Amino acid sequence: MTAPRALAVELAALHLDRPDPSNSLVVACRTAMSRNCSVGLTLAVDAALGQRVSLAAVGPLARRGEALQVNLGEGPCVEALSRRASVLVPDLDDADATANWPVYAAQARGSGIRAAFAFPAARPQREGPQPGVVLSVYRDRSGSLPKEDLDTARAHVDAAELLLLTVSAPGDEDATDTWLLPFDAVVHQATGMISSRHALTITQALALLRAHAYTRNTDLADLARAVVHDGLRLPGPPEAPEN
Repeated sequence: MTAPRALAVELAALHLDRPDPSNSLVVACRTAMSRNCSVGLTLAVDAALGQRVSLAAVGPLARRGEALQVNLGEGPCVEALSRRASVLVPDLDDADATANWPVYAAQARGSGIRAAFAFPAARPQREGPQPGVVLSVYRDRSGSLPKEDLDTARAHVDAAELLLLTVSAPGDEDATDTWLLPFDAVVHQATGMISSRHALTITQALALLRAHAYTRNTDLADLARAVVHDGLRLPGPPEAPEN
């Protein structure tokens, strides 16, 4: 077993029995870093974050940084999942580095985020986008993370992946499965309702919800709550013109 993997196993064992293992792990990661930063942890079923659970967001920038990626369907976390590789952007003003997510970069800067880094859990390489756990780091000033902080982030996201493997199957009465409670479940509920109302695929319904959230300048989760709990009915996509 390599040293980094051994460290991940130790970290997973340390946090496994905590009441909220994911948040405990993220707090520990943030504390262990030499640079002041905010840290988020995401579990995504698909690379576009269409089905995603926000496991933890610690620090003043993390919740906004995580929410923007879900709202827009783009950002360092999305790219990291698609590439199965770390995405390191020490300066969000670097147009080349943010070429795949320019809208996210602009809105993140407006929220005070100046640098962003995303680390997917280590897995065997396969072709195409894959789901998994991603740890994101946000900073309010530009600048690269030192090697020890990069190693810290990678060890903690691998520990999160190991913790995920220990979670009991849904329905088992075990406290460990509570760390995966879907805080963004309302987004999936709203997507399902929109899909049914307008005869759209889930992907199309999510794109429609995102488009309305963007045009209304509101968070995706807030708009989803209005759809699910307040009876808001969003207009469907425009019909294609007949030939």
